[in-house]
Amino acid sequence: MTAHHRPLAVFDLDNTLAATAHRQHFLERRPKDWDAFFAAAPDDPPLDEGVALCREAAVECDIVYLTGRPERCRRDTLAWLAAYGLPEGPLHMRRQRDFRPARVTKLEILRRLGADRPVRMLVDDDQLVCDAARAAGFRVVHALWATPSQELRDAQEKEGRT
Repeated sequence: MTAHHRPLAVFDLDNTLAATAHRQHFLERRPKDWDAFFAAAPDDPPLDEGVALCREAAVECDIVYLTGRPERCRRDTLAWLAAYGLPEGPLHMRRQRDFRPARVTKLEILRRLGADRPVRMLVDDDQLVCDAARAAGFRVVHALWATPSQELRDAQEKEGRT
């Protein structure tokens, strides 16, 4: 299979490749401190299970990163991926002022990606994203290796923030 015909493996970032537990406290405040939450992302430790799966997938697939992080975090996110030696690949981020649930925004991008190339798998920690992708016919690997956060789940579903 040529490089242009390789399937895609799509990876989420927060709590799939990057551990966010150290910055969850910014979401437990009222009001939530989104600026501080995202500013702390460069300090995320990698999640070994997700990183290993990403590197393994890169042997046969082109890697695509799909995150609910806002576009303003692009530079920090790309630097984080490079710092941990993750495979190169396009990075899809939440557009400014797009507060739709992650299950909607991510499925929209997955469908667009899948229109041109086969998507071998989506790897994500968000149960609702996984359910929506699976229902749409995508193969899903539910990333269960990070400590779940109700605050992060609520932010993804109700506030469309990550």
